[in-house]
Amino acid sequence: MPAMNTLSNLFSNIQNAELRNKSECLVIPSSKLVVATLNTMKENNYVGEFEVIDDNRGGKIRVQLLGKINRCGIISPRFSVSKDNYSLWERRFLPAVGIGILIVSTPNGVMTHNEAEKSNVGGRILGYVY
Repeated sequence: MPAMNTLSNLFSNIQNAELRNKSECLVIPSSKLVVATLNTMKENNYVGEFEVIDDNRGGKIRVQLLGKINRCGIISPRFSVSKDNYSLWERRFLPAVGIGILIVSTPNGVMTHNEAEKSNVGGRILGYVY
Protein backbone atom coordinates (compact mmCIF):
# COMPACT_ATOMS: atom_id res chain seq x y z
CA MET A 1 0.00 0.00 0.00
CA PRO A 2 1.48 3.40 -0.95
CA ALA A 3 2.35 5.97 1.71
CA MET A 4 -0.44 8.48 2.13
CA ASN A 5 0.15 12.19 2.45
CA THR A 6 -2.73 13.23 4.70
CA LEU A 7 -1.97 16.95 4.33
CA SER A 8 -1.94 16.78 0.53
CA ASN A 9 -5.25 14.90 0.76
CA LEU A 10 -6.73 17.65 2.94
CA PHE A 11 -5.75 20.46 0.56
CA SER A 12 -6.87 18.67 -2.62
CA ASN A 13 -10.25 17.69 -1.08
CA ILE A 14 -10.89 21.27 0.07
CA GLN A 15 -9.73 22.73 -3.26
CA ASN A 16 -11.99 20.40 -5.29
CA ALA A 17 -15.03 20.99 -3.07
CA GLU A 18 -14.50 24.78 -3.21
CA LEU A 19 -14.31 24.67 -7.04
CA ARG A 20 -17.67 22.89 -7.10
CA ASN A 21 -19.23 25.35 -4.59
CA LYS A 22 -19.92 22.63 -2.03
CA SER A 23 -20.84 23.64 1.53
CA GLU A 24 -18.79 20.86 3.15
CA CYS A 25 -16.26 18.17 2.36
CA LEU A 26 -15.07 14.94 3.92
CA VAL A 27 -11.35 14.43 4.51
CA ILE A 28 -10.02 10.90 4.93
CA PRO A 29 -7.82 9.92 6.80
CA SER A 30 -7.47 12.16 9.83
CA SER A 31 -4.24 12.98 11.68
CA LYS A 32 -3.06 15.36 14.39
CA LEU A 33 -1.25 17.45 11.77
CA VAL A 34 -4.42 17.74 9.64
CA VAL A 35 -6.45 18.82 12.70
CA ALA A 36 -3.80 21.41 13.67
CA THR A 37 -3.74 22.73 10.08
CA LEU A 38 -7.55 22.97 10.02
CA ASN A 39 -7.49 24.86 13.34
CA THR A 40 -5.10 27.41 11.82
CA MET A 41 -7.31 27.74 8.72
CA LYS A 42 -10.40 28.15 10.93
CA GLU A 43 -8.73 30.88 13.06
CA ASN A 44 -8.04 32.80 9.83
CA ASN A 45 -11.63 32.33 8.53
CA TYR A 46 -10.81 30.11 5.56
CA VAL A 47 -12.97 27.20 6.77
CA GLY A 48 -15.87 26.99 9.21
CA GLU A 49 -16.47 24.37 11.88
CA PHE A 50 -15.04 20.89 11.45
CA GLU A 51 -15.75 17.65 13.26
CA VAL A 52 -13.46 14.65 13.67
CA ILE A 53 -15.33 11.37 13.16
CA ASP A 54 -13.65 8.31 14.70
CA ASP A 55 -14.52 5.27 12.59
CA ASN A 56 -11.88 2.98 14.19
CA ARG A 57 -9.91 3.03 10.92
CA GLY A 58 -8.04 6.16 9.83
CA GLY A 59 -10.71 8.58 11.03
CA LYS A 60 -12.58 11.18 8.98
CA ILE A 61 -13.06 14.92 9.26
CA ARG A 62 -16.17 16.76 8.05
CA VAL A 63 -15.23 20.35 7.17
CA GLN A 64 -17.71 23.23 6.65
CA LEU A 65 -16.57 25.38 3.72
CA LEU A 66 -17.12 29.14 3.65
CA GLY A 67 -16.31 29.64 -0.05
CA LYS A 68 -13.33 31.87 0.75
CA ILE A 69 -10.52 29.74 -0.65
CA ASN A 70 -9.28 30.46 -4.17
CA ARG A 71 -6.29 28.14 -3.96
CA CYS A 72 -4.67 25.98 -1.33
CA GLY A 73 -1.89 23.47 -1.61
CA ILE A 74 0.91 21.60 0.01
CA ILE A 75 4.52 22.72 -0.27
CA SER A 76 6.70 19.70 -0.78
CA PRO A 77 9.44 19.10 0.19
CA ARG A 78 8.77 20.81 3.52
CA PHE A 79 11.36 23.55 3.32
CA SER A 80 13.00 24.82 6.51
CA VAL A 81 12.51 28.53 6.97
CA SER A 82 14.37 30.76 9.40
CA LYS A 83 12.55 33.44 11.37
CA ASP A 84 13.91 36.18 9.06
CA ASN A 85 13.03 34.64 5.68
CA TYR A 86 9.22 34.49 5.67
CA SER A 87 8.86 37.36 3.18
CA LEU A 88 10.92 35.39 0.63
CA TRP A 89 8.54 32.42 0.83
CA GLU A 90 5.52 34.74 0.92
CA ARG A 91 6.61 36.23 -2.43
CA ARG A 92 7.19 32.76 -3.85
CA PHE A 93 3.86 31.10 -2.93
CA LEU A 94 1.28 33.85 -2.29
CA PRO A 95 -0.25 36.13 -4.96
CA ALA A 96 0.53 39.40 -3.13
CA VAL A 97 1.78 40.65 0.23
CA GLY A 98 -1.01 40.54 2.82
CA ILE A 99 -3.12 38.10 0.78
CA GLY A 100 -3.28 34.53 2.04
CA ILE A 101 -1.26 32.61 4.61
CA LEU A 102 1.60 30.17 4.64
CA ILE A 103 1.04 27.37 7.15
CA VAL A 104 4.20 26.67 9.14
CA SER A 105 5.02 23.88 11.58
CA THR A 106 7.11 25.40 14.40
CA PRO A 107 8.37 24.18 17.78
CA ASN A 108 5.36 26.10 19.21
CA GLY A 109 2.86 24.20 17.04
CA VAL A 110 1.25 24.78 13.64
CA MET A 111 0.62 28.48 12.86
CA THR A 112 0.56 31.04 10.06
CA HIS A 113 3.76 32.67 8.83
CA ASN A 114 2.57 35.98 10.34
CA GLU A 115 2.20 34.47 13.83
CA ALA A 116 5.56 32.72 13.48
CA GLU A 117 7.20 36.01 12.47
CA LYS A 118 5.66 37.78 15.49
CA SER A 119 6.76 35.03 17.90
CA ASN A 120 10.20 35.08 16.28
CA VAL A 121 10.41 31.36 15.44
CA GLY A 122 11.41 29.43 12.35
CA GLY A 123 10.00 26.10 11.23
CA ARG A 124 8.98 24.08 8.21
CA ILE A 125 6.53 25.32 5.59
CA LEU A 126 3.62 22.89 5.17
CA GLY A 127 1.32 24.67 2.72
CA TYR A 128 -0.41 27.85 1.57
CA VAL A 129 -4.00 29.14 1.46
CA TYR A 130 -5.41 32.21 -0.27
